[in-house]
Amino acid sequence: MDQTVALTRKDFQSDQEVRWCPGCGDYSILAAVQFLLPELGVDPDETVFISGIGCAARFPYYMNTYGMHSIHGRAPAIATGVAVARPDLDVWVVSGDGDALSIGGNHLIHALRRNVNLTILLFNNQIYGLTKGQYSPTSEVGKVTKSTPFGSIDQPFNPVSLALGAEATFVARTHDMDRKHMMEMFKRANEHRGASLVEVYQNCNVFNDGAFTPITGKDNRDNMLINLVHGEPIIFGADGQLCVVLNEFGEASVATTSEVDAGAILVHDESRPDPSVAFSLSRMSSGPSSPTPMGVFRSVSRPDYGSQVDQQILDAQSKGAADVNALLRNAATWTVEAS
Repeated sequence: MDQTVALTRKDFQSDQEVRWCPGCGDYSILAAVQFLLPELGVDPDETVFISGIGCAARFPYYMNTYGMHSIHGRAPAIATGVAVARPDLDVWVVSGDGDALSIGGNHLIHALRRNVNLTILLFNNQIYGLTKGQYSPTSEVGKVTKSTPFGSIDQPFNPVSLALGAEATFVARTHDMDRKHMMEMFKRANEHRGASLVEVYQNCNVFNDGAFTPITGKDNRDNMLINLVHGEPIIFGADGQLCVVLNEFGEASVATTSEVDAGAILVHDESRPDPSVAFSLSRMSSGPSSPTPMGVFRSVSRPDYGSQVDQQILDAQSKGAADVNALLRNAATWTVEAS
């Protein structure tokens, strides 16, 4: 494509009818991505969206790029193959909380720990939407659904904590009520070399409506959303009356700004090599009544998987042509003869 021609959102919209439930948070995420890509200056012909199964997995159909609607939970594995074989492509993974964290949990954590060069968007609505309202790996304890009529007894995953535990080099969180913030997080994630995961709080207005309203609702967000900004003290609240401090055990908690020494307020450092403080911040999002951090938790540099694979191949090739026959017979061999 001629890069001298300025692209717009329309260039990234496919001709497919967008078929999510009216009012679904997926619409706002789709719009944020389609508005962002022209700003990034990427070429639709060099961009790939790979998804698994679920409502979020319809995403590739609605993008005028290359894409693959793949197997339940296996999007990170398939995307790994694409990213390693074609490092010239910009590879995105779109997955839901059920797809990514249940059957796909193993694939997700290994893509993160390997630091494959992927931008992973994890839509979290705390429910299975496509299969009509069963509890998911992020549903809260006690959640009453069709599959848990007496309430879920499962302890839910915290996706950001999980990603940090897997040593992901870039981890962020945003929500579907703030397009500007979504675009900022998606941009940061896509610019990062290596595995990037962005959790998106996304409302399912049919099977789990209002799950995040206590946090993201217009009347609540000033006092419930903790905006993480690198290099700045973590202060929030409508009047800046609240802040985050660490106790003697390194646990993050909310304090009243006027009641603590200014030097005790935690200064956010997303580039800290050790993920323990970022992990502590992620544990603050323990439920709808808890102030919840939004933004980049961690952004550190580490060689990406594909580059290391390429270097291994070059190193092997530099040793000259190998004798495959000798290679196959360089260990113990034996001959089986008929009796």
